[in-house]
Amino acid sequence: MDLWLSERIQHRLHLLRTFAAKATPIPEAAARIVAGLNKGGRVYVFGNGGSASQAAHFAAELINRFYRDRAGLPAVALTTDCSGITAIANDSDFKSVFSRQLEALGNPGDTAIGITTSGKSTNVLEAIEIAKKTGMFTLALCGIHRDALEAAGAEMILDVPDADTPAVQEIHLLILHLLAERIEALMFP
Repeated sequence: MDLWLSERIQHRLHLLRTFAAKATPIPEAAARIVAGLNKGGRVYVFGNGGSASQAAHFAAELINRFYRDRAGLPAVALTTDCSGITAIANDSDFKSVFSRQLEALGNPGDTAIGITTSGKSTNVLEAIEIAKKTGMFTLALCGIHRDALEAAGAEMILDVPDADTPAVQEIHLLILHLLAERIEALMFP
């Protein structure tokens, strides 16, 4: 095997093992999301770039299905309304593209999931702050930097201990798949 390829695979395996050793909050996060859904809440998920794609992917898993054919679950990717996002960014600023949507749509008991590999995306941080003030359960996925998310009020943070953006995003996808699987199993035993 090529040395470069071997090193990249070994890095990902090490990162996965490191994260797996501390992944215990995933079932708790899923249970918190399910508690909100059982009371009529919604799940709002958001992020930038690759994290925006993952937000849309996760919302689709909840709305449609993961493993089971079942009723859809109310989930919204705040990254997909290009008219709303560009209006907010143009009329206010880009840091408000998610928080403004949560101000309009969010309710106590809903869940807000912010995804930021850097842990420092201002629009994700502002949305977490608004969600917390609204009474939503706030969950964040990030890379090695979690301090700003803690300061913003994220109740639960699933951090991947690395600064390599693609590697962090790969683990984030695993986290989102595990959450979708657990949510589905709890909602539809």
